[in-house]
Amino acid sequence: SIILKAADENKVPAGGALAVDRREFSKTVGQALESDPLVTIERREITALPPDDWDQVIIATGPLTAPLLADAIGDATGEEALAFFDALAPIVYKDSIDFSKAWFQSRYDKGQGSDYINCPLDKAGYEAFIEGLLAAKKNSFRDWEKNTPYFEGCLPIEVMAERGPKTLAYGPMKPVGLTNHHDPGTKPHAVVQLRQDNKLGTLYNMVGFQTKLTHAEQKRLFRTIPGLEKARFARLGGLHRNTFINSPRLLDETLRLKSKPAIRFAGQITGCEGYVESAAIGLLAGRFAATERRRGKLAPPPPTTALGALLDHVTRGAEAATFQPMNVNFGLFPPLNDTDGKGRPVRGREKKKAVSRRALLDLAVWLDEHQFPANSAMASAMSSAKRSRKK
Repeated sequence: SIILKAADENKVPAGGALAVDRREFSKTVGQALESDPLVTIERREITALPPDDWDQVIIATGPLTAPLLADAIGDATGEEALAFFDALAPIVYKDSIDFSKAWFQSRYDKGQGSDYINCPLDKAGYEAFIEGLLAAKKNSFRDWEKNTPYFEGCLPIEVMAERGPKTLAYGPMKPVGLTNHHDPGTKPHAVVQLRQDNKLGTLYNMVGFQTKLTHAEQKRLFRTIPGLEKARFARLGGLHRNTFINSPRLLDETLRLKSKPAIRFAGQITGCEGYVESAAIGLLAGRFAATERRRGKLAPPPPTTALGALLDHVTRGAEAATFQPMNVNFGLFPPLNDTDGKGRPVRGREKKKAVSRRALLDLAVWLDEHQFPANSAMASAMSSAKRSRKK
């Protein structure tokens, strides 16, 4: 995948997570496509579905399909497009952070051990922050937006706070795995973390602090956080509306539109959520289309793999009546039959390891059956899974 290759080339420190310099990442992907002799790029708006005599068309219009094309898709499927709200977190200039109060550390010292900037709050400070958050002025919705749900994996902080005063302390502001370098003997009640947002290390985003507060309220409230009293913001938080189709109702197991099999959908418009997930569904759509064009047939990857589990959720596994976007997660995988040495079901961390081993082994079989090469990282992971299974 050129997406993961570009991500590796433009990654920034983020503990155990993969985070990228978004501007450079986007530029790298664009350059890869523009320099490919087999790719022709036309920069214009598409306002309708392609003619009926076209085949192997993939629609991958991302999270905000333009109105005319969205209407054309609705006319072809007989359904209105679905939507949800996604939120953006603020980005802070690093040189405006007060490091006499903040410190560098990754949770549990993962990654390089110092990939995040941490701003501590004591109990009184946390409670005052929550009180201010709940009272702060928010941007109002337009009438046509009022019944649009949020994406549960990216809720605004004020919505989380409305669910209970301790919600944030057990969520994005949890203090576990961190020690205040300025006061090691005192455990923070809550911590605001900031993660590097560009390769230069000049910008940091406030982790989990997506919000729909007004810009004035964001500046006022976030500057009450220790270490951010003089923060300057490169970007303030906000909301954007993501549009997606009802994939379980409309698409077959190879992402083809049931009513027009020459058309496939890929990426966020299918109802997957996240960079890696969108790239994965796009990769599968491309493989399915290429194989079909060559008169072949490609079976979907097994649902025991991450690729297959996500594809299965999008096309078959989710209830069409309640379909909502989803990140890949362990809940999408079929149950394990593994037991421990005493005959008890495997649980917790060991269960996740077992699910991951099974996924890698089953993916290896699927790749081999269809003669798809595995890259060096994938081959290494599969080899490790095989050795672990033998033990």
